[in-house]
Amino acid sequence: MVNKRLTLLTTEDKITLNDRIISYKVKRSTRAKRVRLEMRPESGLTVVIPKVFGIRRVPNMLREKQNWILGNFANYNKVQSRFDRTEVEANTAIRYLGRELIVITEESKGKTDCVRLEQDRLIVSIISASKKLNVILEQWYRIQAAILIEEKVQKWSVKLNVSHNGVTIRGQKTRWGSCSRKGSLSFNWKLLMVPEPVIDYVVIHELAHLREMNHSKRFWQLVAENCSRWRELRKRLKTHEVELALSKGTLWQ
Repeated sequence: MVNKRLTLLTTEDKITLNDRIISYKVKRSTRAKRVRLEMRPESGLTVVIPKVFGIRRVPNMLREKQNWILGNFANYNKVQSRFDRTEVEANTAIRYLGRELIVITEESKGKTDCVRLEQDRLIVSIISASKKLNVILEQWYRIQAAILIEEKVQKWSVKLNVSHNGVTIRGQKTRWGSCSRKGSLSFNWKLLMVPEPVIDYVVIHELAHLREMNHSKRFWQLVAENCSRWRELRKRLKTHEVELALSKGTLWQ
């Protein structure tokens, strides 16, 4: 998604919240219009403040947001435990379009690996026992993402009356989607983890950038005209951002 923020200054500090010492960074930005908290596993807590915001006000603001901050750290720790393993194993659950599927493996009777969806089971037929299961699954997810997202881009392009310059499916580490100034759209294959209405929101968001290459009031009005639940869906998407960051380019590692 579009991000033109210019950072002027970065400082680091610590604060004690409910007997826990929290390290954080403060970034002053010329683009920021209000204070924003960002949480990422690789960088921890970052406070983005506008150019004219007094840096001495940050500690009090963090104390006011204590429950949110500590809750997010707890969520990171909880999700991190799910990514300790590097390989998907048979009979474990993985997420697909907001629901969980049980991975079932079997020996392939054909000449290629094959994945098929049957109700709440994802059956993987494997030729060689040495073939990594997560490699096969990621390939399948990428193909399904390309099919589904292409359909949604085509549908919403008509409704928003915009044209794009191609769609690519990638494995970004920290973004669900992006739109370049040349009109090229890129979407993360891991969107296949989230419910379909959330995918629609991401597609609408990126297509709206073809008319408003910013996050202005006009941009959000355009999004709202085509997705009345955008606030709810954006919030739901943020609950999956921890998994996106922790997955480091793949769904399971």
